[in-house]
Amino acid sequence: MNTTEIIILIIGAVLFSGLVFSVFFTFYIAKRVYDKTLIRPENEPRERKCSAPDNEEQALMFRKGLEWAKAYADRMTSCEIENDGLKLFGEYYGFGGSKAVIIIPGRTESLAYSYYYAEPYRKAGFNVLVIDSRATGLSDGKYFSMGTQEHRDIIEWSRLLHDGFANKTVFLHGICIGSSTALYTLVSENCPGYVTGMCADGMYKNFFETYRLHMKEWNKPAFPVAYEVMLILWKNTGANCLTYGPYKALKKLDKPIFFIYTDKDQYSLPCESKKLFENCAATVKEIHWFHEGTHSHVRINNEEEYDAAIADFTERHADIL
Repeated sequence: MNTTEIIILIIGAVLFSGLVFSVFFTFYIAKRVYDKTLIRPENEPRERKCSAPDNEEQALMFRKGLEWAKAYADRMTSCEIENDGLKLFGEYYGFGGSKAVIIIPGRTESLAYSYYYAEPYRKAGFNVLVIDSRATGLSDGKYFSMGTQEHRDIIEWSRLLHDGFANKTVFLHGICIGSSTALYTLVSENCPGYVTGMCADGMYKNFFETYRLHMKEWNKPAFPVAYEVMLILWKNTGANCLTYGPYKALKKLDKPIFFIYTDKDQYSLPCESKKLFENCAATVKEIHWFHEGTHSHVRINNEEEYDAAIADFTERHADIL
């Protein structure tokens, strides 16, 4: 082996070692980011608290929601189900009607967050179920699977509403990831016929795209870390958020859907949201755009218009919801 070959060999070894180090280093970062954002910490207390108390709008939504729950405390029945070996908890507010809505919050939010979205449905004649999703509030669970496992829980909650509380139909209202969960419920082959439709507040194209936008906001390297986080998510939960999401699932939807968006959404970008609507196969599909409020903060900035939009949709399609 001559001197040139030795130099080439050394350079190759250095480059390969650097590549291996880089892969291990970025996976180390990805694991830390994943553990911080997509699993419930083992030592975290099980409680129903505001997830962002320093955010003025979020804190206001939470306070107004608690006021709603207090006002209708006499209508509340605590309830629970067991699914996939997990105990899951919720609260049912009965207002005397024959139809119910399940309000499905976003990631890390307990049922206390969902109180805030209940009033337009109460006014529209719905009974209301708010739930602690897996790994949130009082419910069991460690992992968030972006609706790919949680939708099975919604099917069981729907059965409780139908069989246990005598509701004839069940409607779903999802916020952010909750809207993905609702969609996966409706397109599941196990979805009961009495689950009739949904409202999607801030539905994203797929979780990877919105997570990448979050990482940029956190000043984390989106490439390759965001991809590696998705691989860890897939390994732990079976959720392949790189190739599957609402954009594909909407092609299979055959039940009514009402999309709610704001043109100021920083995570479910308006250009992608329009593509979601166009890709939706449902015969009954409508979209309402708001001009105030960011992601998941639409109603707090447009309460009267938000509630009127839901009332209008549910009233016009009352015969099929």
